Amino acid sequence: MKLYKPNFWKKNYYNIYSLILLPVSILIQLLNLIKKAIITTKKFNIPVICIGNIYIGGTGKTPLTLEIYNILKNMNKNPAIVKKFYKNQYDEIELIKNKAKNFFTNLSRQKAIEEVQNNNCDIVILDDGYQDYSIKKDLKILCFNEKQLIGNGHTIPSGPLREGLSSIKKSQIIVINGNENKDFENKLKKISKNINIFYSKYIPVLSKDFINKKFLAFAGIGNPENFFDTLKEFNLNIDISKIFPDHYSYKKNEIENLLNLANKNKLDLITTEKDHYRLKKLGFNINYFPIKVQIKEKDKFEKIIKSYIK
Repeated sequence: MKLYKPNFWKKNYYNIYSLILLPVSILIQLLNLIKKAIITTKKFNIPVICIGNIYIGGTGKTPLTLEIYNILKNMNKNPAIVKKFYKNQYDEIELIKNKAKNFFTNLSRQKAIEEVQNNNCDIVILDDGYQDYSIKKDLKILCFNEKQLIGNGHTIPSGPLREGLSSIKKSQIIVINGNENKDFENKLKKISKNINIFYSKYIPVLSKDFINKKFLAFAGIGNPENFFDTLKEFNLNIDISKIFPDHYSYKKNEIENLLNLANKNKLDLITTEKDHYRLKKLGFNINYFPIKVQIKEKDKFEKIIKSYIK
C-alpha cells in the first residue's frame, strides 16, 4: 500500500480533516508527555550528538549527519554514526554504511552506543532519536527544510510534526536547509532566545554524464518535490517526474514500467542516492544525483560543536 503525506499537512493549508484529527493529535502528545516523565535517561561515557527533526521526513538529517561526521574526523576525532535499525530504512542504512567507516545500527539505540564504546570511538553521532528520551544527549541539532518548515503547524495526525514547535527548547543548534527566512528565525528566537541558527544548502557532485540529457526523475523520499526542484536548480532537464512514498519498497515491475516509459520518451532515469541503494537490491543500477551539504558560517558551526564535545 502506498502512503503519501496528505495535502492538509502543507504550509498554510487548513481543512476539515485537520480539525477532525486535532483531538487525536492532542491525545498522542499527552501520551508522549507521560512517556517522557516516566522514562529513565542513560548517560554514556562519550559525547552524544543528536541530529533530529520534528517535521516528519525530508529535512536533510542524513546529509547533515555525514557532514558532521567528516567535520569531527577533520578535528582528529574518531566519531561513529548510530542509527536505530528499521527494516524499511534499508536505503539510509546502506547510504551511511558506504560513506562512514564507523557505523552502528541496532534495534536498540542504547545497545548500538554501547557497541561504539567497545570499538574505541570517542563521539557518537545519533542520526535521528530527538524524541528518544532514554539517551542523554550532549548536543542536540534540529533540522528544518525551508520549503516545508513546520507545515500547517499541527502535530501528527492533524499535521506533520512529531512534537510542537516549543520542543526546540531542547536543542542548541537549528540548521535550516534552503534560503534564509527571517520570519521563521524570529519565530524560533521567541521560543528559544539563545538558539544558534544556521543555514545549509545542497551541493551536487555533478557528473558529465548528466549534461545535455533529458530525464525521467523519480523519488521515494520524505519531500520528493525538493529533489525535483534541486535537479532543476542545477539545470538538469526533467521531462517527467514520478513520486513514491518515503522509504518505498519498489517492486521490480514498477521499475521496469519506469524504464519502458523512459525509453518510449527517449529519456534517462534518475533518482536519489537513497533510492539508488534500495534499487540495487532488485538488481537495477539507476543513475542517481549525489549531493553533499554545505553549511554557511561553517567556522562558527564547528566552534559550537567543539564546545560541546570537550
